[in-house]
Amino acid sequence: MLRESTEDAVVVPGIAAPSTIACLRSLGKRGVRTIVVSEDSETPAFASKYCDETVRTTDPNEDMDQYGRLLLDLASRESVQTIIPVREPDIYHLANRKAEFAEHVGTPWPDFERLERVQDRKRLFEIAESAGVGVPETRLLSEWDRWDEQTIVKSRYNIVVADNEAHYPGVEYIEPNSTPDTAALIEEMGHEPIAQEYMSDSAEYGFFALFDNGSPVATFQHRQIRAYKYSGGPSAFREAVHIPELKRAGLRLLDALDWHGLAMVEFKRDDGEFKLMEINPRFWSSLPFSVTAGVDFPYHFYQLAGGESVDAADGYDVGAAGHLVRGEVSYLASVLFHDSSLAERPSPLSALNTVGSSLFHHPRFDYLDLDDPKPFVQDIRRTIKNTVTGRP
Repeated sequence: MLRESTEDAVVVPGIAAPSTIACLRSLGKRGVRTIVVSEDSETPAFASKYCDETVRTTDPNEDMDQYGRLLLDLASRESVQTIIPVREPDIYHLANRKAEFAEHVGTPWPDFERLERVQDRKRLFEIAESAGVGVPETRLLSEWDRWDEQTIVKSRYNIVVADNEAHYPGVEYIEPNSTPDTAALIEEMGHEPIAQEYMSDSAEYGFFALFDNGSPVATFQHRQIRAYKYSGGPSAFREAVHIPELKRAGLRLLDALDWHGLAMVEFKRDDGEFKLMEINPRFWSSLPFSVTAGVDFPYHFYQLAGGESVDAADGYDVGAAGHLVRGEVSYLASVLFHDSSLAERPSPLSALNTVGSSLFHHPRFDYLDLDDPKPFVQDIRRTIKNTVTGRP
């Protein structure tokens, strides 16, 4: 049921991930005006009936300063109550200039010092280990000596900002008994990365939370069932779970960080122990599923920004499962065309049967909503176009 319209407005960056759409639908249904900011004229968010205003901007990855200035200009509008971070450049600017934003809007996000602690994976794992949270074996690349095992080499930082541009160094999978060119990897990533043990048979879990100055006000958990590729990646199909050990690990870590704001804490379950993978201090791609399962994080973020008491539900729909259709298509394509040494490839027929069965039994989708169908149509159109043109 729709509330009467308010004069409040919220700024939401428009990206390809469904998190933007979840924010628009959550707030728009409550009468909160939404201002979508994007460098992409074809973002599905512009097509939503809950998008009240569109603002074009430069790509924040190419001109971080100009993007930050635009966010601050929007924050200075009298009607704007807050800005919602949905990707790394958003939270980078909001945290880095938090004092300036706080003069105009509510700021339920970490300061830059806290942000640096979670975006530096080496420091993060040290804090986690000190807090009694499980971590995979992790060292700087120059210190790693377990090349007889399968190893992951990845950026030490979630985001690397240099010369006003953002970079996201990739991940290298090193086969057992293969020693990589350390100097080449350091040059490629622009800094010394970390090396980490690879847990091939571990199930992936997410612990999601909104914190108010060290205290949790809303939490949620899910188990990833299927990813964009059969070898792993972002979530395409997931199930809501409630596991006390997972909650304890997530809360213990965020408590040690004295956290404030959003956190998506990724874990792998290895021999029964939850081991930390990373923290994303922003809204996550599968946010629509969290909302439909019963935890309305965008609205709670808005409440926290406005100084209201957060009325989060005590529970959520444990056992509910949901899909990103684009992710399911990507999964099936990986089964047909992608070779990987990281996982055994299922047969195309079994993969198709598994996806079809789950779509039938769990018809809950990130983009598809009959109340607001245009973003789904736009997302499918973009996916087809990018597939044809070879764009990512």
